[in-house]
Amino acid sequence: MTECNSKLDDPQAGTPNSKLKIDRFIQYLEGERNLSPHTRKAYQKDLEAFDQFVKEAGEPEVDQSLIRRYLGHLRIRNYSRRSIARKLASVRSYYRFLAERGLINTNPAYNLPAPKQESKLPAFLFQDEMKTLLSIPKEDNAFGLRDRAILEMLYTSGMRISELTGLNIDSIDYLGEVVKVWGKGGKERLLPIGSYAMRALERYLDQRDKLVKDSSEKALFLNRYGKRLTDRWIRVMLNGYIRETSVNKRISPHTIRHSFATHLLDNGADLRAVQELLGHVSLSTTQIYTHVSGERLKAVYEKAHPRA
Repeated sequence: MTECNSKLDDPQAGTPNSKLKIDRFIQYLEGERNLSPHTRKAYQKDLEAFDQFVKEAGEPEVDQSLIRRYLGHLRIRNYSRRSIARKLASVRSYYRFLAERGLINTNPAYNLPAPKQESKLPAFLFQDEMKTLLSIPKEDNAFGLRDRAILEMLYTSGMRISELTGLNIDSIDYLGEVVKVWGKGGKERLLPIGSYAMRALERYLDQRDKLVKDSSEKALFLNRYGKRLTDRWIRVMLNGYIRETSVNKRISPHTIRHSFATHLLDNGADLRAVQELLGHVSLSTTQIYTHVSGERLKAVYEKAHPRA
């Protein structure tokens, strides 16, 4: 048995110093929980920072009050709520480990609640910005027609990129103007296709044969090799078009889905209907878009009112 372990395990050896405790915890993360070196390093960094605060505080023991003071110390130093929550999680895991191993009598972090997280509103495009994005693909070749159809399909339905790549030729009901998608958990849902998307889809399908290499390929959207497009390829393609809009926002391909939901609610759609269209299991997930609509109204007010 190493000197480190004998000091930790022998109840007569007195309270182990903090460095030995942290080392033992990191060994546990590696040996029993099999966490990655990067994750172990993050835990160690968090605990060493907390240990330094404890030493500087000069308190005889760590209690819940001291941990709360540490959280306040982090807030004063302008750490985000997310960062504070992560550091607290490290401290809680550490003291739970010590308590379970009998290395401390009481757990000072027991039942200590994490700080309330900030509710980040998803980025979205205004309707005129969305119109600009949809107009960017050049429709003078099969690839441009395909890209325009992809953008229109994402915006008309709010489907996820992963759902779009899974579409086959027979996923579209051209008479009923709906598309069948398979969402998370293998759940099927039918989504309406708007008139603009239908026209874009029809123009693409007229040229799809130029991309086909194997007549047995059933994928709706094909790459230059006649194979099904991947999620990654579509994200790269969309990022390129998004950059061409010159919209001064931090947006991503998922922004189209956010814009779809926001525009529906802006124009009076029922929240539960939007939930169904997005494929959300919980209504609370969809409710964030009601806040987005509020932010939009505020932005419109500030832009339009002469004394905003």
